Amino acid sequence: MKIRELEPEKLEQAANMLKAIAHPMRIAILGYLEDGKKLTVTEIHELLKIEQSTTSHHLGILKDKGVLSSKREGKNTYYYLKHCSLSNIVDCISNCTQG
Repeated sequence: MKIRELEPEKLEQAANMLKAIAHPMRIAILGYLEDGKKLTVTEIHELLKIEQSTTSHHLGILKDKGVLSSKREGKNTYYYLKHCSLSNIVDCISNCTQG
């Protein structure tokens, strides 16, 4: 499907998802969740080396805009990419910033 074929509400949703991703820490989060990985807030905050509350804030934004989903298992909540094709964005960014 081509972008010009998307309905206005789908374009708005796509723009909101891209806005949510457009932050260095959020791009990093997507990178850690590639390949179907599921991580907890604690695991992500340890990988990013930032405060857990800051990590939760970024995860909340990504979840609110439809980039991430979460699943509760026992006392842990696991975050993962809502659409596995979102990892293509990380690949694209990586390719575009080389050189």
